[in-house]
Amino acid sequence: MKNALILHGTNSNSSANWFPWLKKELEKLRYKVWVPNLPFSEKPNIQRYNNFIFSNKDWEFDNDSVIIGHSSGAVEILGLLEALPNTTTVDKCILVGSFMNNLGWDSLKELFLKPFDFKQIKKHAKEFVFIHSDNDPYCPLEHAKYLSKQLGGKLIVKKGQGHFSGKNVRIQAILDELCKIK
Repeated sequence: MKNALILHGTNSNSSANWFPWLKKELEKLRYKVWVPNLPFSEKPNIQRYNNFIFSNKDWEFDNDSVIIGHSSGAVEILGLLEALPNTTTVDKCILVGSFMNNLGWDSLKELFLKPFDFKQIKKHAKEFVFIHSDNDPYCPLEHAKYLSKQLGGKLIVKKGQGHFSGKNVRIQAILDELCKIK
């Protein structure tokens, strides 16, 4: 069964931004969807997030899994993939508003306690898609370009979308990527 894990960003939760809309749309496409409230999201930490996600015994990563993350949730995707068992590969990862360092914010330092092993991360996903705005006020487009290059990912740049925040935001590009005929 197709399944999708949606990870929110810093100081956010499962009911913020476009997450409820995307969950509903994916369920229409017969996905099993999990949008967890990540613990202590005001100070994201990859190890804490990984422990939380892996502790859900009702959730399993497999060849049909899709992981979608926004902002620090996109960075968590990298840490999550790095921690997957060697035999586990997911179908696709979609990183929205990603970044590659703490952006000078103390609250983001625990996302980067050790360098990412891009070779290891790349082994655990068949495809990477980066969606970024040309005017994100927090996450420079250069960060998404760098990460996309490191992982051999596709970069989709949207015009004037800021940080893809707000209840009325809809990121059709996510659905377009998931509905492509393989």
